[in-house]
Amino acid sequence: MTQLLRVQNFNVSRDGIGAGEDQSLERPFGHVDPGRLFAWAGATASWPMRTDPGGSRGLDDYFTRDYARNIGAEIMGRNKFGPQRGPWLDHDWQGWWGQEPPFHTPVFVMTHHARPSLTLSDTTFHFVDGDPAAVLERAREAARGKDVRLGGGASTIRQFLDADLVDTLHVVVSPLDLGTGVRLWESPDELLDRFHLEVVPSPSGVSHHLFWRK
Repeated sequence: MTQLLRVQNFNVSRDGIGAGEDQSLERPFGHVDPGRLFAWAGATASWPMRTDPGGSRGLDDYFTRDYARNIGAEIMGRNKFGPQRGPWLDHDWQGWWGQEPPFHTPVFVMTHHARPSLTLSDTTFHFVDGDPAAVLERAREAARGKDVRLGGGASTIRQFLDADLVDTLHVVVSPLDLGTGVRLWESPDELLDRFHLEVVPSPSGVSHHLFWRK
């Protein structure tokens, strides 16, 4: 069975921005309010951080439920793991997610600075220095036949797209313009030389962009 590299539920603004500038401990998404980008997911019945009953069903909820299907490992950029830059001066930092990270698989964090692996609950973070192809090879081995999720951020996804390693993408476009930040694309049409694209609008106001290889 082919192991796919999948981008899932990655959110951008209408002008293609996936995160803001000036990330810090207090502002994981920089100057961007993540609530504006992720409101569609937080409103669903299957949102994993939901603490009250209820929530929407339908298209958005389907994609929220599908997030973990057949995923055996994740790859992410260092800025998704935390706000530090350069050498790891604080090994006490263990990610944004607390003692129960939502991944439940091995996670490969791309960084040029070595750090010992870290296990929290059923998630082990490996800090790896390598090109996209080499990191993907390690993640596929750890995934034990399942697919690998490419979690972002936008710059990391672009690296794997530029290396022509991504098999499918699900990008959620929220109906707002941010102007500045870390950009996934100028236009989704940039990917149409390699991917089919179907755009599915949701009643919540977002549009789900589904790409798969030609």
